[in-house]
Amino acid sequence: MKNHDRIQRFLFEDEPIRGQLVSLDNSWQTILERSDAEGYAREILGHALAAVTLLASTLKFDGNITLQIRGHGALHMLVAQATSDQTLRGIIRQSHAIEDETASLAEIFQSDKIVITIDSGKGKPHQGIVPLSGHTLSEALGAYFEQSEQLQTHLWLACNDNNASGLLIQKLPGEPHDPDAWDRIIKLSETITDHELYGLDSQELIYRLFHEESVRVFEQQPVSFQCSCSRERTASMLKSLGKAELQDILKTEDSIGITCEFCNEHYSFDAIDVESLFNERISESASTKTHH
Repeated sequence: MKNHDRIQRFLFEDEPIRGQLVSLDNSWQTILERSDAEGYAREILGHALAAVTLLASTLKFDGNITLQIRGHGALHMLVAQATSDQTLRGIIRQSHAIEDETASLAEIFQSDKIVITIDSGKGKPHQGIVPLSGHTLSEALGAYFEQSEQLQTHLWLACNDNNASGLLIQKLPGEPHDPDAWDRIIKLSETITDHELYGLDSQELIYRLFHEESVRVFEQQPVSFQCSCSRERTASMLKSLGKAELQDILKTEDSIGITCEFCNEHYSFDAIDVESLFNERISESASTKTHH
């Protein structure tokens, strides 16, 4: 039976190599319900979510990883974010139909770069910017790892309307017991099919790929959709605009409405709310005014 919304970690005994499998279904469906993506755009979003969830689970600190592509093509924005606590969110924006699904990502997005941001919450986030190459996110991220100073990493991603899944194989520091192990494990991983990725249980898939290897499998960890938006964060953003600008808006509108792109949560601020942002003596009595 297929694992639901889980990350499965495993290690190759006596070799500095680790693997991870992710399966997203309920979280994937939740994100799809909030998205207007169609066709191939849904597949690209699913691949991105599986990828960042796998990458975030390799972090050695509390933080998050964000993948971004922005351009002027049929798809003009992709943002996928996952945290070390195994939560994720993502959006994709489409300007018009993708006429050629065999086109490169650079052509589909009309963009020349992919941006990966790693944020530990302490100090300035680390940002990696590399050319947007290849026809799939697996290929684009492969180029990212080749050009960065990070550990050698390979990704295989698959998605349908019900599930988004991925496999990560990563080479760790240290001397291998078997110098051929890395190449052999990558070749075995390359035999995986999309159907196996989103159709097989993680234990079954690990056995199918690596039954001749010595593999240590760890306990699975749950993954879930979670948006980090809040009324407090939205209020802080509005406050940064300044009182005069907010009051100008309220001259023609009964309230200022902000909707989160990731989860469609709607936050409404009327004149009293705006006044309270700039006057601590006014009670924040409207702090729970959140509407779906």
